[in-house]
Amino acid sequence: MRWVVTLIVLLFTVVVPLVQTRIDGWTNQPTEAQKQMANAALEQLHQLPVKGRAPKTGYTRSQFGDGWALVGLCDTRNLILARDLLNVRISDTCKVMKGTLNDPYTAKMILFERGATTSDLVQIDHVVALSNAWQTGAQQLDGATREKFANDPLNLLAVDGLANQDKSDGDAATWLPPYKAFRCQYIARQIQVKTKYGLWVTEAEKVAMMQVLRSCG
Repeated sequence: MRWVVTLIVLLFTVVVPLVQTRIDGWTNQPTEAQKQMANAALEQLHQLPVKGRAPKTGYTRSQFGDGWALVGLCDTRNLILARDLLNVRISDTCKVMKGTLNDPYTAKMILFERGATTSDLVQIDHVVALSNAWQTGAQQLDGATREKFANDPLNLLAVDGLANQDKSDGDAATWLPPYKAFRCQYIARQIQVKTKYGLWVTEAEKVAMMQVLRSCG
């Protein structure tokens, strides 16, 4: 039980303040609020530099740290699972054992149970993929900042494993969540992340983002 208490404390002091809205927050808001959020995201988008993709040369996962970072003895993956899943069961070693995901990418309800053949049903997606970040400015960040990027709750969502694999390292021009009602929040989150870390967007990416945001509300 000691680690359950520790995890709860960490969620409220570390994770929750960095992500102000839950994954289902957008579709539950009034139309006017949706428009305001979309307009704010558009304003942010117009402040981002527009450039071509840099070469992928030199990219490896290790450029963004050696796997999930630890907060105490809790790793980022389990913190995000605990944040995004419902009816969560947590072990005394800070691992999420069971829960239910209301998947933002597909709108499916997915039962999560830790195990060799079941854990991958729910995966943690980098909203701005690490490879995409590498090619749009992250090469110029230092190693500590890239590791922070890879573990930032703002850039992480628990999602359907197959949807995550389908996305791969796609940007907004090549992949959007199949569940259309979530696309506005997804694009707004990508823009927030790119703004926070000083990344840029490609011309095609910006056009795709604008098309989504202009349809919100």
